[in-house]
Amino acid sequence: MNISDFFDVKDKTIVITGGAGIICSEMARTLGSLGANIVVLDLSESAMEKLSKELSEKNIKHIVLKTNVLEKEQLLKAKEETILNFGKIDVLINGAGGNHPSATTSQDKSFFELPQDAVQWVFNLNFLGTFLASQVFGEYFAEKGEGQIINISSMNAFRPLTNIPAYSAAKAAVSNFTQWLAVHMNHNYSKKIRVNAVAPGFLLTNQNKFLLTNDDGSLTTRGNKILEHTPMERFGTPQDLISTILWLISEKSSFVNGIVVPIDGGFSAYSGV
Repeated sequence: MNISDFFDVKDKTIVITGGAGIICSEMARTLGSLGANIVVLDLSESAMEKLSKELSEKNIKHIVLKTNVLEKEQLLKAKEETILNFGKIDVLINGAGGNHPSATTSQDKSFFELPQDAVQWVFNLNFLGTFLASQVFGEYFAEKGEGQIINISSMNAFRPLTNIPAYSAAKAAVSNFTQWLAVHMNHNYSKKIRVNAVAPGFLLTNQNKFLLTNDDGSLTTRGNKILEHTPMERFGTPQDLISTILWLISEKSSFVNGIVVPIDGGFSAYSGV
């Protein structure tokens, strides 16, 4: 057997929420290049159009569907459209998420001043979006008797970070929900349904760039602290997540269920001493 057979995703239909974002678009490109059918759910039409053009140029089978993960009817429609186009669904990657500057404390904004709507926005996008998508596509897996859900948690779920209480709490909820859902699906529907998550460490993306770098590109105090507490002394990249995603999808991880895998350059292992 070739080693590539261990991570074969050819002809699997993979639905990715937040699929046009920086991290998940890399998943779409890589998994698609390995033969998977890619379904991108996102709200940004311009980002989806750009990604679709890239995927088409690489002859990757895909569809892009404008979908709000906080609207269950839109998710149901996306599920029907996916089945119509590809006949089946094998994997759901819950990648929709992000933080909001208004839900972040700073020298100019104390915890007591954080607006409720901003905190609710962050929690809804990260947790409720994962929850609703898991309901819609998880029901399909329950009827089918097999399938996989991969959630995107965060290092903040392991140890809360300063300044971002809403995001940390929401990602902690995602990790907890991952474990709960893995057990629930096995106990009530099928032993062939698996639910896992990855917890990226500090990736330098548009959502956190304002926290980690200055306008001139130099590191902020926060950015320096992160690297000081990361044994590998670098920020991660979206590409760093791909091998773990492939492993979790593959049949070679068939006994792996209900875990949250840190991909963090050693951050969670280092006490700072």
